[in-house]
Amino acid sequence: MSDDATRVSPLHQRHQALGAKMADFGGWSMPVEYPGGGVVREHTAVRERVGLFDVSHLGKAVVRGPEARDFVNACLTNDLDRIEPGQAQYTMCCADDGGVLDDLIAYLVSEDEVFLIPNAANTATVVQRLRDAAPDGVEVSDEHTGHAVLAVQGPRSEEVLRALGLPVDLSFMSFVDASWQGQTVRVCRTGYTGERGFELVPAWGDAEAVWDALSEAAASLEGLPCGLGARDTLRTEMGYALHGNDLGPDITPVMARTVWAVGWDKPTFWGKDVLTRERAAKSGPLARGLRLTGRGIPRAGCTVLDAQGEAVGEVTSGTFSPTLRHGIALALLDRAVKEGDAVEVDVRGRRLSAQVVKPPFVEAHTTT
Repeated sequence: MSDDATRVSPLHQRHQALGAKMADFGGWSMPVEYPGGGVVREHTAVRERVGLFDVSHLGKAVVRGPEARDFVNACLTNDLDRIEPGQAQYTMCCADDGGVLDDLIAYLVSEDEVFLIPNAANTATVVQRLRDAAPDGVEVSDEHTGHAVLAVQGPRSEEVLRALGLPVDLSFMSFVDASWQGQTVRVCRTGYTGERGFELVPAWGDAEAVWDALSEAAASLEGLPCGLGARDTLRTEMGYALHGNDLGPDITPVMARTVWAVGWDKPTFWGKDVLTRERAAKSGPLARGLRLTGRGIPRAGCTVLDAQGEAVGEVTSGTFSPTLRHGIALALLDRAVKEGDAVEVDVRGRRLSAQVVKPPFVEAHTTT
């Protein structure tokens, strides 16, 4: 720990040695970018070759006990009955009013064990909500600092894992526990960049050894260590939601257009009644993509205006796309606004022209 308020990953000294620019992410001091080119160079490495991320600030929790799968399935939005042990699933933890308390990945280990990776700042909330609802015999453990999470992302990610003798023949959203130098590493074919890639989950104390081996292998392929700045531009190009921006207590799965991760036919999940009514009502704002047609960078909180200059929504995430070389954004817009419409984004009094589009902004390669 760096101080009483801020946590650090097991790779903190590695980041400092590399001269990383650090910032707070959910109460954790994590690398934003590294010297030598920063976000754009790191972003490009992932799109063209391979990048290595430390995302150990993400939470880790385990639900164990008889019929743990059925218990989690009755709580979170997506339907765990759609997958088999050894597969993972994107899902959400909602409040009773339908707001999103967190979005997370659920890894189905067995009928009696589900491994969860929530967002850093929301881990305690998710764990406590599950604990409060757990039946006798089902244990919910917070293992936030029990495991590290290292992401290897990009078209050459398989080559990096092969150099370590780790398995790569996995279908998208599947995982396997592998042995590496006597250590157990969970290898997951998941990611948050839109590129083919993997996330490795070693024990906290093994993280440095795994990181060093990955770094050496990636460097031989012109890969780079990447900070969370590049992670944000990569996920925005994909149109992936970020909790706290594009999802939250006031932004439901219906509004965020993440209803594909809701098991509507399940008997129950937290917030189901409210979300079912909201979905049927077909009212309220919806998430859309914005592609700027001129210079400028949209930012979260900027007002979106229609052709008549009337406010029709707000940007939830905005950035400069290193791939497209212009501004892009995710926004919550009135339902009257349609794909193809011309709008403007008010950036501190300056109006930037944009077109409403359907994400992703660039082609995804997660399943290739």
